Amino acid sequence: MPKISNKGKNMPESPIRKLAPYADIAKKKGHKVYHLNIGQPDIKTPEAAISAIKNIDLSIIEYSPSAGYESYRKKLAQFYQHQNVNVNKEDIIITTGGSEALLFALATITDPGDEIIIPEPFYANYNAFSASTGATVVPVISSIETAFALPSIASFEKLITPKTKAILICNPGNPTGYLYSESEILQLADLVKKHDLYLIADEVYREFTYDGDIHYSVMNLKGIEQNVIMVDSVSKRYSMCGARIGCLISKNKEVIATVMKFAQARLSPPTVEQIACEAAIDTPQSYFDEVISEYRGRRDTLIAELNKIEGVIVTKPKGAFYCIAQLPITNADDFAQWLLESYDYNGKTVMIAPAAGFYSTPGMGLNQVRIAYVLNKEDLIQAVTVLKEALLVYNAKK
Repeated sequence: MPKISNKGKNMPESPIRKLAPYADIAKKKGHKVYHLNIGQPDIKTPEAAISAIKNIDLSIIEYSPSAGYESYRKKLAQFYQHQNVNVNKEDIIITTGGSEALLFALATITDPGDEIIIPEPFYANYNAFSASTGATVVPVISSIETAFALPSIASFEKLITPKTKAILICNPGNPTGYLYSESEILQLADLVKKHDLYLIADEVYREFTYDGDIHYSVMNLKGIEQNVIMVDSVSKRYSMCGARIGCLISKNKEVIATVMKFAQARLSPPTVEQIACEAAIDTPQSYFDEVISEYRGRRDTLIAELNKIEGVIVTKPKGAFYCIAQLPITNADDFAQWLLESYDYNGKTVMIAPAAGFYSTPGMGLNQVRIAYVLNKEDLIQAVTVLKEALLVYNAKK
C-alpha cells in the first residue's frame, strides 16, 4: 500500500474541530450543545454585503486577477487609510481567507527548517501552516498569571538563531484575547530591526477592542517597513467567515512580488465573495459600535459567570472574543470529549476547545480551555451553568 508523507503524518489536528463528531453524537441524542469552541459569530453580516450578492450582475463567474480585483484593493487601501494605516493597493494581495495569507507569508520568507518565534498559546493553525511549509515553530511562553502579556524581550532574544526568520504575533490574540500595547509592539520592532527579522502580525481581530484600549498596527511602525507583513480578513470584521476573503499587506516589494507567485499558482481568490467584501466596506460605523458593545457585554457576562466557579482561573480579555480559562482538572481533552459523549445537564451540554492544541510546548495547557463568547448573554449564562455542574460530576468520578 502506498505510504502517506511524513509531512501529512505530522500535520496536527485542529483542537477546535476534532471534537465535532462527538458534538454530532450529542445532538443525535437530542442534547442541546452550546458551542463555545469556535469563533463563528452569530452577528448578522452587513446588509451591504448580502445585497451585493443578491443583486450580482454576472453572466459568467470568471477568474479574478491573482492579486484580487483592483477596485477592491483600492477601496480596501482607503479603508485602512481612514484607520491611519498608510497603504496603497500595490501593497495588498487578496487571499482566500487570512489562512492563505499566512501560508503565503511563511512560504515566502522561510525554507524548510527555518524558525518562526511565536508567543504561545497561539492560534492552533499556526502549527499547521508551519508544518505545511516546512518551517519550525519556536514557542516563547506567555502565562495566564500575566494575562498573556508579551513575554520579555530577553526571552525572545535567547531563542534567536541563524535559522530564525520571523516573529509572528496575533493582535488582539486568538486564543487569549490579549491586546498588545503600543509599547509592546515597539519593543518587538526594535528586536526585529536589531536581528534583521520579519515581523508578521495577524490582525484579523483589529476592530475588537474594549474599555477604550486602542489597537496599534504593525503597519504604523517607522523604520522597519521592509520587515513588516500584516495579515487581515473579513471573517470577523463583517461576520463573513464563509466568504473566505483575506489579504496580505507589506511595503516590501520583494515580499509582495514573491507572494504574487504563490497567488498565481492558486489562480485567483473567489470572485463573488470579493464583490460582497468590496460592498461591505461601505458598512456604517454604527454597525461596529453595536457589535463592539454587544461583545463587551458578552465578555463581561462570561467572565463574571466563570469567576463564580470554584477553582477556575480566567483573565479578562482586552480584545477579540476569546479567553483562556484554567479549569480544576488535569486533562482538558478528556473532559471536553466526556462533556459531549457522556454528560448532559437537563438535556444540555457544552463544546469547548482544549487549550493544549494552542501550544507547541509539550505538556502546556493541559488543564486549560479556550472559550469563544460568540453566543448571546443568556446562552452564555446557561452554558457556564452546565460547565459548573459538569465539573462537579467529572471531578467526583475521578
